[in-house]
Amino acid sequence: MATAEPESSPSSSHPVEDGSEEVGQELVSPEAYIKHPLQNRWSLWFFKNDKSKTWQANLRLISKFDTVEDFWALYNHIQLSSNLMSGCDYSLFKDGIEPMWEDERNKRGGRWLVTLNKQQRRLDLDRFWLETTKLNHIMTALLLLSIPPQLLCLVGEAFDDYSDDVCGAVVNVRNKGDKIAVWTANYENREAVTHIGRVYKERLGLPSKMTIGYQSHADTATKSGSTTKNKFVV
Repeated sequence: MATAEPESSPSSSHPVEDGSEEVGQELVSPEAYIKHPLQNRWSLWFFKNDKSKTWQANLRLISKFDTVEDFWALYNHIQLSSNLMSGCDYSLFKDGIEPMWEDERNKRGGRWLVTLNKQQRRLDLDRFWLETTKLNHIMTALLLLSIPPQLLCLVGEAFDDYSDDVCGAVVNVRNKGDKIAVWTANYENREAVTHIGRVYKERLGLPSKMTIGYQSHADTATKSGSTTKNKFVV
């Protein structure tokens, strides 16, 4: 990561008692100049449903980041999910993985899906999406920045030994009800998938009696009805 070194101040002819030279200004800790790296580089994508274009033409890469500070700078300068037009998506994926089933890292995977009703857009959508994107990071860096650990999911690498199995997350804004999903790499890796689901549910603060389901992308792509059968639930 790039760091910036504070400029040297001119020497003073009046040394202070501890032997260091008086600089005539307040010393700033080197921590103030150092960005805190994430374990992965991430890409934020935006999808707008323009029916005159192909699906891929509607998908646009917004920005990439790989530090805590750059994550916040990006998040604080984009529209909240709840303000997007119906038919729009945000997707946050590890760099090198595109937010589509056909991507090599996604095609054998699936997603933990949280479905929200219309009233929850105002109450829960933005909070759930923020906590989802932050759930995948080096805890010491987070503590230095006073970011509560319970807010971390995606960029925070909060899934323990199974964080490598996480590919990304998607929020779909729709008139019938919004959806948020965490995508994983391999639906056959039951141990990883169920662990990620349990952690995700806990970090969102969902009640224990409420269940969320995991669907494989293959089943979603070939479903015959309006719903896809869950492979796992937590």
